Amino acid sequence: MIQEIQTLTWLPEGGVRLLDQTRLPREEVYVECRDAEAVAEAIRNLRIRGAPALGVAAAMGLALGAQRLQATDVASFLRDLKEVAAMLARTRPTARNLFWGLERILTVAEKHRDLSLPALKRCLVEEAITMHQEDLACNRAMGAHGQQLIKDGDTILTHCNTGALATVGYGTALGVIRAAWERGKQIQVLVDETRPVLQGARLTAWELTRLGIPSRLITDSMAGDFMRRGEVQAVIVGADRIAMNGDVANKIGTYTLAILCRYHQVPFYVAAPFSTVDLALATGDQIPIEERAPQEITTIAGIPIAPEGFPASNPAFDVTPAALVSALITDRGVLYPPLARAIETLRGSSPPGDSSEP
Repeated sequence: MIQEIQTLTWLPEGGVRLLDQTRLPREEVYVECRDAEAVAEAIRNLRIRGAPALGVAAAMGLALGAQRLQATDVASFLRDLKEVAAMLARTRPTARNLFWGLERILTVAEKHRDLSLPALKRCLVEEAITMHQEDLACNRAMGAHGQQLIKDGDTILTHCNTGALATVGYGTALGVIRAAWERGKQIQVLVDETRPVLQGARLTAWELTRLGIPSRLITDSMAGDFMRRGEVQAVIVGADRIAMNGDVANKIGTYTLAILCRYHQVPFYVAAPFSTVDLALATGDQIPIEERAPQEITTIAGIPIAPEGFPASNPAFDVTPAALVSALITDRGVLYPPLARAIETLRGSSPPGDSSEP
């Protein structure tokens, strides 16, 4: 029996316990965050990462911060709560789910502002825990929908990490692959190493080993050659933010894969919960792209690989136009082009176990 990964959990005494992903695959270390600032540090420094996981982590961080507020009236409490939310929002700009998680907690706080402060604080914790539970149901639903696109014998290429580590459990793109494997399909996975932080080599390879799914690690620059040789039947990636027209922001290198897929006539699928769709953005041109420290490019595990002081650019994400996406796999079903129309149609539906809009 596979032992499920506990990416993050709420501690009964008040706190957030999370698996430190910067230590994988060499060490499986858990850290406990006792205040919102510690959660923010964990998000900023990639101890917790992956769009769905960031949504729940942000919600838990805000609920945790609420417990520490000293306000004695609801108006002051809500004002201070928004300040904590703003602090958490500054950690990473691209992942839509992070902001969705904060917005959902703030909405619940406003909705229940007539409660006593102790009851209101408990209500926020309950909402964060509910979101944790919903994420697992959402991912399993996504896997069930998406696995239908995978044929027995397929080799699937994936990029970055989109498994249980990127979510509360099970995964998005890797969850689709896992669902196909669990249904008896004999598949293989090609794992992009995913420069510069190597989430594919460090995290996805670690997860696939635990799951027992046949897989091989390749460098990012090998993907096109494997497609040319006919060794890739599908590419499945995750997403950090999706615009209303279907443009997708995901880990840097995703756009390149999409172009390679179009040339080689390989299906390019994106798996993400509907909460990743930003209802306020018309196109991907409006998606904020995080620029991370150049040291992620010039070093590996702290070891310099470039001349000291050499300049480097490090955008963490790129944007893939909707026209290159073969299908969008969500918890509410598989969406086919034209994606703008499909997203608008699905906008009014609800994900498994949830009645709220992102």
